[in-house]
Amino acid sequence: MKVQNNIKLKDFDVFFLSMGGIGFFPKAPGTAASLATIPFLYFLSKYSVPFYLCLALVILLTLVSIWRAETLQKRLAIHDPGWIVMDEFIGMVVTWLFFPSHQLIHLLIIFILFRIFDIVKLWPASYFDSLTHGAGTILDDVVSAIFSGFIYLAIKNFILAA
Repeated sequence: MKVQNNIKLKDFDVFFLSMGGIGFFPKAPGTAASLATIPFLYFLSKYSVPFYLCLALVILLTLVSIWRAETLQKRLAIHDPGWIVMDEFIGMVVTWLFFPSHQLIHLLIIFILFRIFDIVKLWPASYFDSLTHGAGTILDDVVSAIFSGFIYLAIKNFILAA
């Protein structure tokens, strides 16, 4: 399947980094990828997947994504194309790790917070976003997710707990 110019979804790096093609949604691919992550987070928490396994998964996915994004971006002579959305998946998981829950209200809060921080890109996320290699493509969302996670904990502990 040809998805954009010479970019083909059957290319493993394109398939992986676009989350199976979700990154090629015509409008808001980052939002689509973040929404697509919610059922995965529900599954992880509903079936009590241990925190350390989730953390190991996110670290492994981050490292592999940086490596594959760097390789792909060099090969295609592009920088941080909008269809790379694996960083949104990673960011949603990182935010969720601050308080793993399968409750819809918590998953919705995670989604909203992560999208806000991913779009706004407070420093140092903006610094990583300005980098022109694979680490910059992926790590800006990890930093945004950490901000989101702290705000999520504050909301959970001070607003939802009240």
